[in-house]
Amino acid sequence: MKNLYIILFSMVFLACGNEKNNDTEVVSTKEDHDHITITKAQFDSEKMVFGNLSEFDFNESINVNGMIDVPPQNKSSISTFIGGYITKTPLLIGNEVKKGQLLVTLQNPEYIEIQQNYLEVAEQLNYLKSEFNRQKTLFDEQITSEKNYLKAESSYKSNLAHYNGLRKKLQMMNISPKRVEQGQISSSINLYAPIEGYVTKVNVSNGTYVSPSDVILEIVDTDHIHLELSVFEKDIMKVKKGQKIKFKIPEASEDTFTAEVHLVGTTIDENSRRVNVHGHVDNEDANFIVGMFVEAEIITESSKHLGLPKAALVLEEDDAFVLVLNEKINNEFHLNKVKINIGKETEDAFEILNAEILKDKQILVKGIGMLVNIQE
Repeated sequence: MKNLYIILFSMVFLACGNEKNNDTEVVSTKEDHDHITITKAQFDSEKMVFGNLSEFDFNESINVNGMIDVPPQNKSSISTFIGGYITKTPLLIGNEVKKGQLLVTLQNPEYIEIQQNYLEVAEQLNYLKSEFNRQKTLFDEQITSEKNYLKAESSYKSNLAHYNGLRKKLQMMNISPKRVEQGQISSSINLYAPIEGYVTKVNVSNGTYVSPSDVILEIVDTDHIHLELSVFEKDIMKVKKGQKIKFKIPEASEDTFTAEVHLVGTTIDENSRRVNVHGHVDNEDANFIVGMFVEAEIITESSKHLGLPKAALVLEEDDAFVLVLNEKINNEFHLNKVKINIGKETEDAFEILNAEILKDKQILVKGIGMLVNIQE
């Protein structure tokens, strides 16, 4: 029995010893209402950082919506001056084209008739010109009557006008008048790219008949991307040329891009009561696509104020605090909770109105999440 007591006493002693060892390994945070103490181990493990008051940019802004667009001169709708049937469409949506590149070929018997008329008028013009010059000479020498001279002049000038009109029509059809005069008549015409860019719409296929009012395809030059924003009437007086714009494309990216107000519209849409604002994008090399929806913020006023990162803020009910280093003793940091008055805010920082109480103070600006959890 004596040996049994000795064994039980030994087991109790060992158990108490183990409990004591475990307590020495636990790191705790001591706190009261206004004072918090943390150990060096906690400071390092939570990656805490001290900082000081700094100047931050605080902006007043207007939130607007809009889209990615290009100037009117960077868009081109391709159509024909004279209707015809599509015989060649080598391009697809997304194809890059150079200025002057062949886009489509059309065919129509009417093209032949126009060239025939031109050739006939051109041949007749040579005769009428010679007759006019002959009658002018005879009239000057008083050999023929003024009536004959005026008739020859009228016929020549009337035919000349017809000739010039047909010649211009051929040029608009991309048919060389010189080749027609040489007897080379074609039943087809080609349409070429007036600008360089990318094909964004193709509305036809081989065999389709297109009239002058039909848009065959569209080309957009994306070298100059800009923003077209829509601003409410109540906010438009705050918007000025040169103001900075921050914008996002919520459906495609989480990145924030920048631009600048370039033009402010001078008319209000009667239905929406909004005004168009044109902005130049700073980074036009980004992979923007015309027509993308954007959410934008026009910065109407910017000022600098003393503040801290939002990670330094401690909220308790309706009050705001920061944690200020009081002293460091051995491996412990002793912090005081200091009440602050908050002014303007951004996504990352907040202004401190009573900043004088934190002047030259070491403030915990990172890693306070653990301390907030403990207080809760």
